[in-house]
Amino acid sequence: VLWPAVTGAVAALLFLLLWRRRAGGAGRVCVAVLGDLGRSPRMQYHALALARHGREVALLGYLQNWPHRDVLHSENIRLVPVAELRGLRVGPKLFQYVLKVLVQSVQLLYTLLRIEQPSYILLQQNPPGLPSIAVAWVAGLFWGSKLIIDWHNYGYTIMSLSHGRNHPLVLIAKWYEKVFGQLSDYNLCVTDAMKKDLWVNFKIKAVTLYDKPASYFKETPLDLQHNLYMKLAKDYEPFKPRCVSRAVNPSAEGSAFTERDGKSGNVVKPWGRPALLISSTSWTAPSYLSALTSVLSSSDYERFIKEGAKLPALVCVITGKGPLKDYYNGLIQKLHFKHIQICTPWLEAEDYPLLLGSADLGVCLHKSSSGLDLPMKVVDMFGCCLPVCAIHFECLHELVKHNENGLIFRDSKELAEQLKMLFLEFPTLEGKLHSFRENLRVSQQLRWDESWDQIVLPLLGNKE
Repeated sequence: VLWPAVTGAVAALLFLLLWRRRAGGAGRVCVAVLGDLGRSPRMQYHALALARHGREVALLGYLQNWPHRDVLHSENIRLVPVAELRGLRVGPKLFQYVLKVLVQSVQLLYTLLRIEQPSYILLQQNPPGLPSIAVAWVAGLFWGSKLIIDWHNYGYTIMSLSHGRNHPLVLIAKWYEKVFGQLSDYNLCVTDAMKKDLWVNFKIKAVTLYDKPASYFKETPLDLQHNLYMKLAKDYEPFKPRCVSRAVNPSAEGSAFTERDGKSGNVVKPWGRPALLISSTSWTAPSYLSALTSVLSSSDYERFIKEGAKLPALVCVITGKGPLKDYYNGLIQKLHFKHIQICTPWLEAEDYPLLLGSADLGVCLHKSSSGLDLPMKVVDMFGCCLPVCAIHFECLHELVKHNENGLIFRDSKELAEQLKMLFLEFPTLEGKLHSFRENLRVSQQLRWDESWDQIVLPLLGNKE
């Protein structure tokens, strides 16, 4: 019943607007995300790179969370909000899904046809894949724009987690991504493994553009670390001072990790401080959260200390927000550790890089549905020269080099053993933890801007 009405409305809209089509669109690019712009750092980086080269950018997507301030302050970037669909809960689930896709198609196409004519449409291909590729292709056909797809993952592999790989919807989604993906003019992807898979299974030629950290992901100076800790200590118990030597220096201002001399203003990290471990999650993926619960509930680290291992107390900070955060906070509160404190703050966008640049170790529990994408959170950690322990999946070796810039583990017991090895005699400047950090410092990896200029800019040609 709905399909003829929707297709008729789309056809009428295209017919009525066709006479408005103008030649050109020189210098304009639409960067489209059928998702939250604030949680799409890669597409924000695309927009900033384009703006840096003088392009006018329409950054299109949901505005649940605000993008980085560099995006908001750029004169060449205009935010184009798309209203997120809510409340479509009428009838069976299959009907709800089809209805949502149809409504999103009309909504996204209407938004794309209202912007200034772009030369290129740069689309994030990240779940949901339906209906963004087809709609972007239709809009590109209307405007005469070239379509660039940036493949982060496959929508059909995400769907298969809940439906199974042989479910009809999953098979349709895979066919859809293959057929409409082939209609693009250029393709980017995040790993060489995905580049190979796109060609073998979809006959799509892509260029690998690895995620790279933005310039503001870097090691945090000690005085800024102290300011951040003092700010967080106002609301979160693990950051509050444990023992400030008032007898020696009663004017000292302290957090759990740093002390500032009241007279000289010098900041030091006291001996005996806890180690700061950081992880990040969107609090949505059940597989991630079950792994997280398994790691946190493991008592191996506590047992090592009871057996006499010279290990520091741990402060585990898990950042991010999402629908299951309150549920897992409830589980965390039931864990009673003597030497481990767990904190789940929501950080301002500007504070997250500062905290990464202040931490001692990062832990990544991300697993890819396709086995072909890499965790952006590890990229940001490496930008801050923060060593990482990451859970194994197929192409992780393209980012995490085991025993070089971090460690790869397969279960919570192996992670506990790695924590024991890395934090033994902490905070000594000897051992694996320090050598990993030094390797990250000297690796001199390309930042996003340099990598983007080498790989993406040639696809766009000279500025028209």
